[in-house]
Amino acid sequence: MPSRDPFAAPGPDAAVFVISVAAELTGLHPQTLRTYERLGLITPGRTGGGGRRYSPRDIDRLREIADLTSSGIGIEGVRRILELENRAVALARRNEELLAELEATRAALRQAVTLHRTTVSPNKLPMLRPSSPDQSVVVWRRGR
Repeated sequence: MPSRDPFAAPGPDAAVFVISVAAELTGLHPQTLRTYERLGLITPGRTGGGGRRYSPRDIDRLREIADLTSSGIGIEGVRRILELENRAVALARRNEELLAELEATRAALRQAVTLHRTTVSPNKLPMLRPSSPDQSVVVWRRGR
């Protein structure tokens, strides 16, 4: 098991800030943070004893909520905006996965076509034989 550098910066999802620090970093009252948690807008980590711990990503989310509410957007509007942002991020990730899969499929197809061209005469298709006498197979040939 690799040793972890105790002085390395925590990742964006590492729950490291207690509620008072999170409140100070966001400019919100601790009770507001509890309310946002109760409304499901934020889900901080928990210690074994039940204390809240906020991650840098949670702090960013709380700042975004504060910006939206200070511009006059209600909590339900904030909830919908956050939901749509999450959906957009998920769709972007899925799109990246599909593009990578498409490129891998194209590469495999190019490789198969190249292999086929080197092993089969260019004007002949592979011959298919029926598995029983009562079946028929139609083979189309390209015109010259």
